[in-house]
Parts: sequence; structure tokens; C-alpha cells
Amino acid sequence: MSPLATESAKTEVGQIITVTPEALQELVTLRDSEPEGDRLGLRLEIVSNPGEDFKYDLSFDIVTKAAFSDEVRTHTRPEIGSLKVIIAASAIDLLEGSTLDHTATQGLVIRNPNKPKAPSVEGLISNDALSAEVEALIKDEVNPALAAHGGFVTYVGHDGEGTAYLTMGGGCHGCSMSRMTMLDGVQTMMVEQIPEIERVRDLTDHASGENPYYH
Repeated sequence: MSPLATESAKTEVGQIITVTPEALQELVTLRDSEPEGDRLGLRLEIVSNPGEDFKYDLSFDIVTKAAFSDEVRTHTRPEIGSLKVIIAASAIDLLEGSTLDHTATQGLVIRNPNKPKAPSVEGLISNDALSAEVEALIKDEVNPALAAHGGFVTYVGHDGEGTAYLTMGGGCHGCSMSRMTMLDGVQTMMVEQIPEIERVRDLTDHASGENPYYH
């Protein structure tokens, strides 16, 4: 199948990310200022690692260079114009339901309702019944409580000896109270409700914004 045929097939299904009129206007203007503007689409990728807050790469690329596994969607508004958006295969699930907007103060911004995938840490257990119980508690009680501060936690796994490992992101990340929130709030909630969990450890490096290697 040719790249053009692939693109045509992909644009028949619904959008993955919503592009607001303000963002579309800005992007069409930027694209049209490029030498090959009529051949270009906006390529979206997520360049952060699992467990980290999302970091995005937005760039213009020739649409016919999109890989077969990428998704190409057309965003059109008659009063503004049309823009093809190339979503990298690795980002499709993580961008589902997102919105690409543009404001005078922030510029282009992606509002993403999804959470980063948990990092894979050797030696931790993350696919057993206890993990399912921990993840349910995080989904139903922990993250809704942290959402008021713009934060969330991601479950990484447990060590089989009573310790659950998490990462923190969003508004709590980098905040001077984030570790206290983790230890005094999340740990208390888990220890009280899940007898097998005796303590919680945070794998997030709040100073650098990265997840240090777990030993």
C-alpha cells in the first residue's frame, strides 16, 4: 500500500486529539510559512520515559513520510484551513482524548487526560492480585484526592516484602510537599486498607524530574 493510500485510510476514523480553532490557526500559519508548507503535517510524539510527566515533541514533517504504524488525521475548519496531524505509533494510546490548544500566555499546549505508563523495574512484582488491589486503591481513592493539587501517582510494583513503589507526577511533582504527601497521605491510606502493604517508597527524583535507577 502506498503512503498516500495509507493516509487516506487512516483519516476515515475519528480523531485521537482535538485541535482547537486557536491552535489550528497558529499551526496553519506556521506551516504555510515553511518552504514545503503544502506537503507538511504536524508530527506529534511523546519523548518522555515511562513514569515521567509527559514531554512532547511537535514538528512539521512531510506527510508521505509517515510510517505505516503512525496515524494521520485531518483537522479542518473552513474559515481557517486544513492541517494533517501525524501521531507517532508509540503515542497513539497515550494521546487518546487529548486537546491541542493555543493561548497567548502558554503558546501551544497539550491537555492530556491520560497517565504515563509505569516504568519497568527489575525485581518488582506488578501483575499479581496484590498489585491489582493497590492499583484499584490508587485509581479510586489516591489519585482523586491528589487531583485537587493537580498531581497523581503511578504504581510501579511491590517487592513481596511489604513495600509498594510509586512515582509521582503532575502538580505534586517537584513540590516541597510532594514527598510528605506521599509518606503521610498515600502511605497511610495504603497501610490502613491493604494489610500486605507496610510502607510506600517514591521512585521519583523530585529535584531533577527523572526516575533514578532502582537498586
